[in-house]
Amino acid sequence: MTDIVTGLTTEEVNKLKEQGLDNIPVGNQSKTIGQIIAGNVFTYFNFVFAVLIILFTYFYTAITINPTQMSDDLKRNNGFIPGVKPGKSTKDYLDTIMDRITLPGAFFLALVAIMPAFARIAGVSMEFSQFFGGTSLLILVGVVLDTLQQVESHLLMRHYDGLLKSGRIKGRSGAVGAY
Repeated sequence: MTDIVTGLTTEEVNKLKEQGLDNIPVGNQSKTIGQIIAGNVFTYFNFVFAVLIILFTYFYTAITINPTQMSDDLKRNNGFIPGVKPGKSTKDYLDTIMDRITLPGAFFLALVAIMPAFARIAGVSMEFSQFFGGTSLLILVGVVLDTLQQVESHLLMRHYDGLLKSGRIKGRSGAVGAY
C-alpha cells in the first residue's frame, strides 16, 4: 500500500515539474494538468507508475525486514529452519525467500494500481474506475477483513461460535480474531 502511494506521488510531482501548472498546449487544444493525467489510459504514466511501485516495494521490503536480525533471533531462541544451518546460511536463505516472495507481490501491487487503466480500456467510466480501482480496492478489502475480525472477536468474548462455521478470520496482522 505504501509503495503505491509513494509511486503515485513521485510520478505526479515529476509530471507537474515537467509540464508546469498552467494550461499546456497539446496539438491544437490547451489542456490542464488534470485533463492530461485523466486522459492517459495505458501510456507512459501507467508504465512508469507500475515500475515505481515495483521498485518501492523492493525498497520498502529491504528497509523493514532484516534477515540478519531474523537469523540471530532464530538462533538465540533455539529455532531453526529444517535443512539450513544456523547463522549466515539462515540469513542467506531468508534473504532469498524474501526476494522470491517480494517479486510476485510487487507485480500484484502494480497490477492492482493500474487496474483503473484497464477498466477504462474496457469502457468503464473514468469516475467509476478511479473510485473502485487500485488503492481504493486494497483499502476496502483491508477494512472489511479488520472489521470482520473485530466482530468475530467480540462474539467469541460473549461465548458465541463466531460468524463463520468454516474457520477463524485472519486479519492483516495474521492473528486469529480473538483476544
